[in-house]
Amino acid sequence: MIEILSSGALNTVQDRGRRGLLSSGVSRSGAMDIQALDAANALLGNDADAAAIEVAAFPFRLRFASATTVAVTGAVAETRLSGRRLPPWWAIAVKEGDELTIDPPTVGARVYVAIGGGVDVPLLLGARATELKSGYGGHEGRGLKRGDRLPVRRRAPGKLPDGGVGAPPPPGRSDADRPLRVLPAAEWSDFSEGAHQRFLSVGWRVTAEADRQGCRLDGPELMRERRRELLSHGIVPGTVQVPPAGRPIVQLAEANTCGGYPKIATVIEADLWRLGQAMPGDELRFAVVGRNEALVAQREVADWLGRLRRAASLYRVS
Repeated sequence: MIEILSSGALNTVQDRGRRGLLSSGVSRSGAMDIQALDAANALLGNDADAAAIEVAAFPFRLRFASATTVAVTGAVAETRLSGRRLPPWWAIAVKEGDELTIDPPTVGARVYVAIGGGVDVPLLLGARATELKSGYGGHEGRGLKRGDRLPVRRRAPGKLPDGGVGAPPPPGRSDADRPLRVLPAAEWSDFSEGAHQRFLSVGWRVTAEADRQGCRLDGPELMRERRRELLSHGIVPGTVQVPPAGRPIVQLAEANTCGGYPKIATVIEADLWRLGQAMPGDELRFAVVGRNEALVAQREVADWLGRLRRAASLYRVS
């Protein structure tokens, strides 16, 4: 059991989300930075679908009711365990009564806190993720607040060494200036060559209208050369839509499952974490890649996670 001592409404229980239900109108939800969530679970030997806490409002503080293990990944923020500072992307054993405190990040927007065994909230539609937009899943379908007590799944994947163990960064994680890789989407050809050049050449500023549903960007107008009536059509996390005002919106974890705005591009799966860690005022750039490069990038992330799981298992002892 863990007790929340200080929190905000944007802090939620999340896992890898609800998969395969978009055709039924159920959004994916889940962690905004799945790479960070996966790393935290790998360090602890948790199942891949174990639920953790996504922290987006700070400071955040919790207390452990019993001895267990904890991993903290994602944004770079000062993190203390009962006053002891922890390095970024770190897992460590905790004692009964220990308190974890996370201050506002200096780099990034969201921190992930995984507990040994995973947060034990009910499965709903195949996942434990909180869907804030619709108010279901997670802990009572809402953000965490002071006084909440969350059960933890009982499991013993092994003890961590004294002092803990850390994770290497995923591929491309240290290159914050690298453009977001995108695939041309269904209405790419509706936009002029000039619009394509503007989309790919300018730095787009993340506006304050950014949340778990989507991220609105500010920059030059992208107007369609070929105007035609569009029916509502399927969208996924990473879809870049262009509404009539001409400024893009990137759909994220809690995006609607369909929409009628033209789609100019789709951010590849391996780069979605960048959007999950973007803050208002940050600048984003885009670069078009092919399907093969997108698949290679995803395999690189999967290979990195496999190596991390194998390496972390060597540090855990019975």
